[in-house]
Amino acid sequence: MDPVFLARLQFALTVGFHFIFPPITIGMAWLIFWFMTRYKKTGDEIYGIQARFWLKLFAITFAVGVASGITMEFQFGTNWAEYSRFVGDIFGAPLAAEGILSFFMESTFMGVLLFGWKRFSKKVLWVSSLLVAIGSTTSAFWIIAANSWMQTPAGYHIVNGRAELTSFFEAVFNPSTIPRFLHAVDAALITGSFFMLGLSALYILKGKHLDFAKRSLKVSLIAAFIAIAAQLPIGHMHAVQVATYQPTVLAAFEGLFETQKNAPALLFGIPDEETGTVKAAIEIPSGLSMLVSGGDPNHEVQGLNDFPRDEWPPLLITFFSFHLMFYLGMYFMGFTLLGLFLLWRKKLFTSKFFLKLAVISLPLPIITNELGWIAAEVGRQPWIVYQVPGMRTAEAVSITVTAGEILASIIMFCIIYTLLFFLWVYLLRRALKKGPEELPGTPAQEGVAS
Repeated sequence: MDPVFLARLQFALTVGFHFIFPPITIGMAWLIFWFMTRYKKTGDEIYGIQARFWLKLFAITFAVGVASGITMEFQFGTNWAEYSRFVGDIFGAPLAAEGILSFFMESTFMGVLLFGWKRFSKKVLWVSSLLVAIGSTTSAFWIIAANSWMQTPAGYHIVNGRAELTSFFEAVFNPSTIPRFLHAVDAALITGSFFMLGLSALYILKGKHLDFAKRSLKVSLIAAFIAIAAQLPIGHMHAVQVATYQPTVLAAFEGLFETQKNAPALLFGIPDEETGTVKAAIEIPSGLSMLVSGGDPNHEVQGLNDFPRDEWPPLLITFFSFHLMFYLGMYFMGFTLLGLFLLWRKKLFTSKFFLKLAVISLPLPIITNELGWIAAEVGRQPWIVYQVPGMRTAEAVSITVTAGEILASIIMFCIIYTLLFFLWVYLLRRALKKGPEELPGTPAQEGVAS
């Protein structure tokens, strides 16, 4: 058994599981803030009911996210001791800022909303909801800043084999932080919106809590469309950043072997590393050159053959995870456009096809987030800190932890995370079965959607 492979597998499993939850809570936090804003402005109790119900699901998801995230940081000291020794001076500041400035803000004011609803004024509750949303979003910023440093390191120098901070600002705002932060937070808004959209559609299909569900579905549909539309310019910004600072990653994303002008954007294909070609390619001529240059078809894009073979990322995983993410993004755009069309035609709440599709689509943004994370992290390989000598992934593992010890911890984590996942599903189902509060005189069931 290879301890490097097992250490990578363990980290992938733990981070991948944890990454299910933060995008849901970040997106839902801003939707809850919207309902609280309407509640404060109009005084309409239905908005307060919406905020309280979705806050319960937010709290359940937040708690499981916290529980699943604790183990990740321990792995830096157990499985990745050489990496921790090298980067400790860099990583410490943003992780401390995340805990002190963001996590405690989010958790504290979530407690105010959960336990202080009848004790505080609408204004205090509204401010609390805003601070929960800000806390969840800034928490993502600090984590992404630390991870982005691994992609595009800046603001440091190496002393005695360790990276030492020379500029906190440059390290935090390294070249990839802002594009990756905007991309991730916007993806979280999509995820939270689809989560709310799917569960609201489920209520309508079952004929339960219809007024509540219709309002929630409409808000989440519009929010999802806006967030998906925003990914177009954000994605362009991110592509330019990757092309500039991580050319091997971009070449792997697009299966581009030869450096060329008029580089095509690959819609579909199967890269073949041995022959340096892409089979069954479907291309947009000059599309990649135009994307990363702002419209110049003659812009030259570097191919993989410009780089040593041992610096190529695992090509098929990087290529297909990126393209599957792209395909799902296009599906989200079509799905929300269909929903808006049905809303305009006043058929949104009676279209069983769309409502069932909304339920089925609920987990797809979660899968898309995972695919994007895989594309970025596998695309950085073989480096744990991109193109920094001595910081290849194989050089960053702990030298004293055996493969058997890592395997045992993987089995333990799989058992614990399976139990956590089923606990999350159980608590969500119980909350959904109980449903939101009802306004006086409003029956819990109002008939089945036709």
